[in-house]
Amino acid sequence: MLAYLIFTLTIGGIYALLALALNLVWGGAGLVNLGLAGFFAVGAYASALATGAGAPILIGWGAAILAGLLAGFLVTFATLRLRDDYLAIVTLGFAEIVRLVALNERWLTKGADGVSGVRAPFKAELGVAGFNFFYLTLVAAIACLVWLALRRLDLSPWGRAAKAVREDQELARFAGKRVLRIKFEAFAVSAAIAALAGALYAHFTSYVSPDHFQPLITIYVFLAVTAGGVGRPLGALVGGYGVVLFLEATRFLAGMTPGLAPVQVAALREIVIGASLLAVLHLRPQGVFAERPPKAPRLP
Repeated sequence: MLAYLIFTLTIGGIYALLALALNLVWGGAGLVNLGLAGFFAVGAYASALATGAGAPILIGWGAAILAGLLAGFLVTFATLRLRDDYLAIVTLGFAEIVRLVALNERWLTKGADGVSGVRAPFKAELGVAGFNFFYLTLVAAIACLVWLALRRLDLSPWGRAAKAVREDQELARFAGKRVLRIKFEAFAVSAAIAALAGALYAHFTSYVSPDHFQPLITIYVFLAVTAGGVGRPLGALVGGYGVVLFLEATRFLAGMTPGLAPVQVAALREIVIGASLLAVLHLRPQGVFAERPPKAPRLP
């Protein structure tokens, strides 16, 4: 049971990173990114392939961040002037393109077989139990560091300018803010964080395949940010952990609902997840940790 709890919390930390990435671009700059699973996959494959070629794990993580940045720049350059529904459609298409490339380019990704044997840091020295606890601590520390960095960014002049773009980009442009540059930077940094989450996932599970990066991941991350509180890094951090714990808790529905087939239990899980999202939106429309607009400074 302890091993299962450690595994769940580690995955929760990875989802917290994804939620922080989404909150930066959606809660910060108002850009709807439905391609989060694509950047997650880019980071996982970049690190797995780099370390598989003999690079140290830290270099692999660096390669993942760089690959995420480049992918973010590419997508942002192609969608720079798109807004709302159009941006969401393009980013969703990007995620599906990444998954199909990973599925079909066997020379690079081994196709549906996936990349196995991804090196895990210190697993041989620590053993399985020691490694799991070490990796839980590592992922939690990285998630907290990213949260602290994004919290400072959120309170900085750049963060205030990004939220001005989110609320009314025409007014922000009239006020002299560089709207396109802010969008560019927010999207690229968000993609890099999502890619780092993918690299951490790859080295934890030691295996990545296209099936691991379905669009459902993006939906769960949107659920985490919505439930935690759009626009607040703390809400994203707590929401990422909370959603994973909730998803894992619904697995015990099988023991609580006798007489149902496994397929029916799986369908019941999805119903409970959807109903829970509706309940959160009804009871706490702004999320558990609602965004608090900063107070205006007092005039001397």
